[in-house]
Amino acid sequence: MNKYKVCVYAICKNEEKFVDRWMDSMSEADLIVVTDTGSNDKTTEKLLSRGAYVYVEQINPWRFDTARNLSLDHVPADVDICVCTDLDELFEKGWRTHLEQSWTPDAKSGKYIYNWSLKPDGSPDIQMYYSKIHVRQGFKWIHPVHEWLSYYGKEPLKTVIINGMVLNHYPDNTKSRKSYLPLLELAVDEDPEGSRVTYYLGREYMYNREWLKCIDTLKRYLTLPSSVWKEERCAAMRWIANSYFQLKDLKQAYSWFFRAIAETPDMRDPYVECAKTAYLKTDWPMAFFMSEEALKIKEKSKSFVNMGYCWDYTPHDLAAISCYRLGMYERAKQHAEAAIEISPFDERLKKNLQLIERKL
Repeated sequence: MNKYKVCVYAICKNEEKFVDRWMDSMSEADLIVVTDTGSNDKTTEKLLSRGAYVYVEQINPWRFDTARNLSLDHVPADVDICVCTDLDELFEKGWRTHLEQSWTPDAKSGKYIYNWSLKPDGSPDIQMYYSKIHVRQGFKWIHPVHEWLSYYGKEPLKTVIINGMVLNHYPDNTKSRKSYLPLLELAVDEDPEGSRVTYYLGREYMYNREWLKCIDTLKRYLTLPSSVWKEERCAAMRWIANSYFQLKDLKQAYSWFFRAIAETPDMRDPYVECAKTAYLKTDWPMAFFMSEEALKIKEKSKSFVNMGYCWDYTPHDLAAISCYRLGMYERAKQHAEAAIEISPFDERLKKNLQLIERKL
């Protein structure tokens, strides 16, 4: 018997094609509440026909935090646990049981595995721990985009890890993210000392190939007093390194990768990205060293994004190629075999192994 009243809440617009599979996935909740922000297809009608409670709200000017807070306002006050998802996200079956087993009477929020992207075979690509599960009172959403749950309750904020609970993201790649940059610039204008929004703005400049703006913004981020999250600082340094590489300044790129490694030496990401950069520049000693150092790290981060290429065949592949180029053929063979063990149907990896074996 369920111990808690659980409500899934969401915002949506023109997501008719996702409704059925999303409602199927969320059906383990006691109720589902959706705020439609202006659909002109049959999203609302389909949600209602599947049993969701639907509210229609116009939000002008558009802000994600305003939309999320309106959606949360529609959640009944007697709900024990609120679960915020989007219609392009699906829980793996049994999520309610995992939630109930991990929740405690004094818990205020919960963390669970979120696969932001999946590989063609369904295995995780970009993975992180998410925390969009919370009690009904004491939380509000902040920031116009990359909105975040802020806790203002009087009791201590206790966050539980919900083991076994997995949310998978199936993004609609037809949707534009052109609104992100102006909303992030607005967010920084509203909170110029805010490290989180400054980090996301710098990253967005990188996505938009505005390399110098990325570098300048993220260097400012690193000076902010609130910039204390080592994994996020590491990521900022990696994006700076990438931007310098795009500007053909390899010396600065390497320098910032080294700083990123010093910031979080127990994360694979800066090692693998530095190895990939070295591979592109045919710097085989650097590619060899960085890929092998990455492989010494055996556990993913539980507090930050884990890039899929750091945990698939890529580190072994980079090590195999650099070992081959350095004449270390036996070691190259070991890495090539390890890469194929992870990705057994990759023809390029198989051909690389054959090339190495001929050398041996």
